[in-house]
Amino acid sequence: MELLTSVLSEIGILDVIDILIVAFVVYKLFGLIMETRAEQLIKGLLILVAATFLADKLHLYTLYFLLKGTTTLGVFALVVVFQPELRRALEYMGRSKFLKPKFTKIDKERAKNITKSVSKAIDYFSANKTGALIIIERETSLSDIAETGTYLNAEISTELLGNIFYEGAPLHDGAVIIRQDKILAAGCVLPLTQNKGLSKDLGTRHRAGLGITENSDAITFIVSEESGVISIATDGALTRFLDIKSVDKALLNIYFGQITEGREKGMKAAINKFKSRNGGKDK
Repeated sequence: MELLTSVLSEIGILDVIDILIVAFVVYKLFGLIMETRAEQLIKGLLILVAATFLADKLHLYTLYFLLKGTTTLGVFALVVVFQPELRRALEYMGRSKFLKPKFTKIDKERAKNITKSVSKAIDYFSANKTGALIIIERETSLSDIAETGTYLNAEISTELLGNIFYEGAPLHDGAVIIRQDKILAAGCVLPLTQNKGLSKDLGTRHRAGLGITENSDAITFIVSEESGVISIATDGALTRFLDIKSVDKALLNIYFGQITEGREKGMKAAINKFKSRNGGKDK
């Protein structure tokens, strides 16, 4: 009891702040790597560290020497292996509310019109099994991705989106990037996801739509060319079998700035709900 009292008496306010900051950083890091391939790598790393510790305590000198060398090299390898996750972490810090967000709110009536136009187009694509890939840029700039396609900077309309994704049109195979109230570019080439656990039935369109959300905070709407199924990708997670009301809600959340951490967690929960329904080949 005296020892505990002595320790507590030496803890100052700065020590408490120090502990809270470290705890917060660790919590956020775990949040960033959960449900990604990094989660499995972390487990493997912990097993390696535990094996090194046991080899030292049990005086297994040869094994300890090998494991220690592997662990040392592993520190440098982590920078390469966790490159996507490190990028996401840095972008997360860059999107801090202490900094002015790039995605500004649009006039309420204008936002409603945009939502209606995009939603109506997605509904049409789904009903007619027209493949579509629509990216909503948020705070992370997608200018480098836009350069891979055709620059438009055009007003958003159902008719224009329909023409872009019309089968046989020059730009129908690529992605459309929407920046606030404009169609920035069309026919864009996206990075494919590196998620090895993704269903083999999902084709290039879904893998590209998911891949861009692993490298940015963009939100992707995907319509399957073969089944007409509507999917949404955000933060490296894919939710499928959406109805048009869910699309409307997601678009309103984007344009009225109502997406919160709680809503994003709810979207991740929905992904788990639909995992068992990933049957059927989608392009």
